[in-house]
Amino acid sequence: MPCLSDGAGMTQTDILHKKGGRNVKYREFGKLGIRGSAFGLGCMRFNGPASGDSVIDENKAIRLIRQAIDGGVTYIDTAYVYLDKTSEIVLGKALRDGYREKVTIATKMPLHAVHSREDMEKLLEEELRKLQTDHIDFYLMHGINRKSWEAFKAIGAPKFFDDMKKAGKIRYKCFSFHGPYDEFEKIVQASDWDMVQIQYNFMDVNNQAGTKGLELAGRLGIPVVIMEGLLGGRLSKAPENVQALYDAFPVKRSPVEWAFRWLCNHPQVATVLSGCNEPEQIEENLRIFDTVAPGIMTEEELRLMDSVREAYLSRTKIGCTGCRYCMPCPNGVDIPGIFATWNDQALYGTNPREEWRFKGILKNNAGADRCVGCGACEAACPQGLGIIEGLQATWKDLNR
Repeated sequence: MPCLSDGAGMTQTDILHKKGGRNVKYREFGKLGIRGSAFGLGCMRFNGPASGDSVIDENKAIRLIRQAIDGGVTYIDTAYVYLDKTSEIVLGKALRDGYREKVTIATKMPLHAVHSREDMEKLLEEELRKLQTDHIDFYLMHGINRKSWEAFKAIGAPKFFDDMKKAGKIRYKCFSFHGPYDEFEKIVQASDWDMVQIQYNFMDVNNQAGTKGLELAGRLGIPVVIMEGLLGGRLSKAPENVQALYDAFPVKRSPVEWAFRWLCNHPQVATVLSGCNEPEQIEENLRIFDTVAPGIMTEEELRLMDSVREAYLSRTKIGCTGCRYCMPCPNGVDIPGIFATWNDQALYGTNPREEWRFKGILKNNAGADRCVGCGACEAACPQGLGIIEGLQATWKDLNR
């Protein structure tokens, strides 16, 4: 496809995507021997939060997608479930008039929608129709962890993906991941993957797959696509103590630029996804990703980002690591979820009532008001946390 080169010099696409003096940066895709744009457009956040049920402004979304492609973006990410299952439809419309030939599409198969090979075949055909294409470039098993990987294997998903590659309906077999590193390590080595997509940012170095997972994929030659580079926008607006560090540094950049620059410093990163709702956001991302490259950050800049991470972490309310040794609670309290919500509120200024995690806690009646102080959690906690007292303080704070 013309949007991906073999890495040998300047391609026609590189030349076509030089806009207003901008030379769009391309990254190597590991063992695949191809290149794609460092900035990948995510199609999950049009018109609002990533809730999965936003009503999409179709015409505006099409304009944004084409603006990104005209600016040099060659990697477009969506999924079957995004925006109440409308994201793929809108992307398909945006890629008419020759735009499909300029990009690679990544989309995803959700486990909840498939229970057999026949289901997988029907779902893939539906996605191809929505996207108005005869093939999907990067096809992902969506949201893998240990449990879902076992379920995907049970219905024959790995073989189905291999068969669809042979049939030309998908080009690359991939997965997106949410889970701890030990699960990632097993899954990434369990099949012949062409690409992996992980949550990663300067705050998540030890969370989920983390830096260890990124480096493992790199050693295996598997390109890594990054999601949540700004933690759902949390890192785009720095709290006062973090902004003070940015302001004191000789080189002035926005929190968004620092976050993306830090990510692109890693040579294992192929593409960083970013969802945009406005033309100005597209333009700003194009500007930022015009300046990044592996190894571009100085030692002073890397130390700054270490200090920024520590400044964020200093705002932590309780030192819960999410290890879940305290679970299950005999009274149904979602202890790690409650503490994670509390910490996010303190670190990033989030509104718990707008957070999917807290909404789930309330919906499932898993709040701290169910705690009876039995102490089972504190006996199991390897951090020695005062969980009972912490839950009381947390619940009061979150329900103000």
